[in-house]
Amino acid sequence: MKFDVTIFPDDLNSIPDVAKKVEDMGFDGLWTAETMHNPFLPFPLAAHHTTKLELGTAIAVAFPRSPMVMAQTAWDLAAQSNGRFMLGLGTQIGVHIVKRFSAQWDGKPVSQLREYIEALRAIWKAFQDGGSLRYRGDHYSFGVLPPFFNPGPIEHPEIPIYIAGVGKALCRLAGEMCDGFHVHSFHTPQYLKEVTRPAIQEGAEKTGRSIDDVALNCAIFVVTGRNEEEIQRNTIEIKSQIAFYASTPSYHKVLDIHGWRDFGEKMNRMTKENKWDVMWKEVPDEILHEFAVVASPEDLPYAVREKYDGLLDRVGYYFPFDPNDETRQVIWEHASKAMS
Repeated sequence: MKFDVTIFPDDLNSIPDVAKKVEDMGFDGLWTAETMHNPFLPFPLAAHHTTKLELGTAIAVAFPRSPMVMAQTAWDLAAQSNGRFMLGLGTQIGVHIVKRFSAQWDGKPVSQLREYIEALRAIWKAFQDGGSLRYRGDHYSFGVLPPFFNPGPIEHPEIPIYIAGVGKALCRLAGEMCDGFHVHSFHTPQYLKEVTRPAIQEGAEKTGRSIDDVALNCAIFVVTGRNEEEIQRNTIEIKSQIAFYASTPSYHKVLDIHGWRDFGEKMNRMTKENKWDVMWKEVPDEILHEFAVVASPEDLPYAVREKYDGLLDRVGYYFPFDPNDETRQVIWEHASKAMS
């Protein structure tokens, strides 16, 4: 099991020091997310100041970017990092694609993402081999790549593609054609065993592959702290996140296998009543312990391994790595020691 960290950098100038520290502490990978900042911009700096650390997006939103734009970005990052870059893609939801990005939403995200990945690989093949670019689908078509616009071959052209999802359809797609799958933080081990992993295996078998060909990665919910005050603050944070995700009807499938649909519907009602600040109080400890690993900082990495052994291939904590956060830096240091 590999152990990774996620960063949400506000200052790109801090990336060299942060990435070097993450590598020196012994972590395997560094992920960025597409939230308030562009997820790709940290990587040229991170790649230049590290030698072993794997670098990836968890996730970059696919559909607002042309596959050609995405292919060029990933190609350059793969070259600069000597093959350490992992391209993690997500579909987002229609309202964000249309109203936040003002981009095209075809209403068939799984088939659109399938073509997106096929197009990426067709473009990369043309980059590497220097041949003509020919791809035609229902969502994307490419047929022109003059030499002037072809960046040419690189040493590590096989760029790993991860996709993210919750439902079976995206899990099956990952099994069919992807190198990795970003498991949503809102999950339980039972959901992984009964839904996620079987669906990935089903997809893998369609193309003569195995679930072992797909690395499952997740930034998992954890509750920890050095004292009661920190534990209580962390508990409120994670219960608030659980309540938020549980309020979303599309995530109720995770609750259903536990018989917790009523809880999800209650959270949904509370959002409509604008009770965001108190929703965490309605999250029972039973649900907290299913969705999160609860342990002291020194025991946390071992508890994570015990809970997810055989279920996940790469793990990290839900909160971002921040070297200026003294409280959480202690937590990361214990994780680093556990890996050595």
